[in-house]
Amino acid sequence: MEEDFWHYRWQNNQIGFHEPKPNPRLIDYFHELGLKNKSRIFVPLCGKTLDIQWLLSKEHQVVGVELSDLAIAQLFDSLSLEPEVTQLGKLKHYYAKNIDIFVGNFFDLTGSILGQVDAIYDRAALVALPEDMRQKYTKHLIEITNEAPHLLLTYRYDQSLTNGPPFSVDQDMVQTYYNDHYSINLLGSEPVPNGLRGQFPSTQSVWILKP
Repeated sequence: MEEDFWHYRWQNNQIGFHEPKPNPRLIDYFHELGLKNKSRIFVPLCGKTLDIQWLLSKEHQVVGVELSDLAIAQLFDSLSLEPEVTQLGKLKHYYAKNIDIFVGNFFDLTGSILGQVDAIYDRAALVALPEDMRQKYTKHLIEITNEAPHLLLTYRYDQSLTNGPPFSVDQDMVQTYYNDHYSINLLGSEPVPNGLRGQFPSTQSVWILKP
């Protein structure tokens, strides 16, 4: 999937993946990570998600990575924060109190740039990627976060009915991507109300991954 695809989506406000409130599964299951206050949570391919606002409200620090400058400008506007911006190699670093966002290609983000990560919250990253990119994504994610525990959300549906994103990621795929580094437990699954895009039957699952 090309970078131009995502830039086009943001520039034309084709962001149906953006949720108008914090994700209920985050609220219901975040405690399963067992984190202390002021833990540093990594949100890959974060967009302008309101989940970041929720995490900050719980006295955590947030670090994210996102391809679109436009998304991050809108994110900081929604947080009523004026970020400082610096250039770090190929990445832009937007930062304010308790929040760091790196704008650019995820694969240009290194562990030394990212810094300490206490947990990963992946609502929309793994499912945004086609199958031929997911193994590379998960390998890099695990490497730069030093195998930090995950709260992972996935969708499962008949992929032949429609193209992603979000793509269908079933249990076997989750095992393939993460089993060498984590114990994997399914916390819950439930049907997506009205189906994916309002027409395709789909199930959303929540996973906890611990090293």
